[in-house]
Amino acid sequence: MNDSDNTAVWFGEMAHTPVGLLWLAHSPMGVVSIRFGGDAGSFGTEIEALTSNTAVYDPAQVEPIRQQLQAYFNRERTTFDLPLRWDLMTAFQQEALQHVNAIPYGQVRTYGDIAAALGDVGKSRAVGRANATNPIPIIVPCHRVLGRDGKLHGYGGGLENKARLLKLEGSWLL
Repeated sequence: MNDSDNTAVWFGEMAHTPVGLLWLAHSPMGVVSIRFGGDAGSFGTEIEALTSNTAVYDPAQVEPIRQQLQAYFNRERTTFDLPLRWDLMTAFQQEALQHVNAIPYGQVRTYGDIAAALGDVGKSRAVGRANATNPIPIIVPCHRVLGRDGKLHGYGGGLENKARLLKLEGSWLL
C-alpha cells in the first residue's frame, strides 16, 4: 500500500473554499488525500504514514487538484478526472468508495443503498466506516451518502460542510 519507488508525495493547501481550508496531497500515481483544516505539519506526517514516502510541501504540484476543486465549487464541474490512489485503501474501503464515487452529482444514496450494491445490506455500518475514513472526500463524494432516515450522519469535514456540499450540488435542502 505504498509507492515502491519511494517517490515524494507533494502537498499544498487550498484556502477560501466554501468548506474552509483544504489540504491536498498527490503523488505521481494520483490524488492521495484531501483533508479539511489543520496544519501543514500534521498533514505532512499523516501523508507520510499513509504512503511510507516523504511528504514535500510544494503547492505548485497540487495545482491540478486545486483547479478541478475550484471549478467544482464554482459549479463549473460536476465530475473529476484525476487519477486516485485507490491502492492506499483497504479492499473493502476501495469497493465501498468506488460505489460512492459512482453516485451522480446532485443525487444522494443511503449507507444501506451502498451496502445493498455490495451485496449485503447488513454492511451498512461498515459502509459508514469506509465513508468516515475516506481519504479523498469531495472528489470521492461521501457527502452524498445519508442515513436511512434521509438525514445527515457523520462527515469527516463536519456536518455543516456536508450540508454545504449537498446544497452546492442542489441535492439536499435544509
